[in-house]
Amino acid sequence: MATEITDANFEEIVMKSDKPVMIDFWAEWCGPCRMIGPVVEEMSKEFEGKALIGKVNVDHNPGISAKFGIRNIPTILFLKNGEIVDKSVGAVPKTQLSEKLNKQL
Repeated sequence: MATEITDANFEEIVMKSDKPVMIDFWAEWCGPCRMIGPVVEEMSKEFEGKALIGKVNVDHNPGISAKFGIRNIPTILFLKNGEIVDKSVGAVPKTQLSEKLNKQL
């Protein structure tokens, strides 16, 4: 299951991760977010132990969303060593997300 990332645990979970991180910024009311949600969950199982897959509910965690300037959802950020290395906006195919994450491994 994807890790729930919040304003409170972001620093500990994401910034201190020794693995690449993929974060899905989403909201319950967002249709495209609901489409991509199951893809993110599948990827969290497939990349277990290799990468951290997390989700940030933008309505409940405005701090992280503001920090990264998230204006459209779903937005998926790829981080390595705490730095953004890639980004995807909108509902995109799983193959595209997997490809971006595999480049960071």
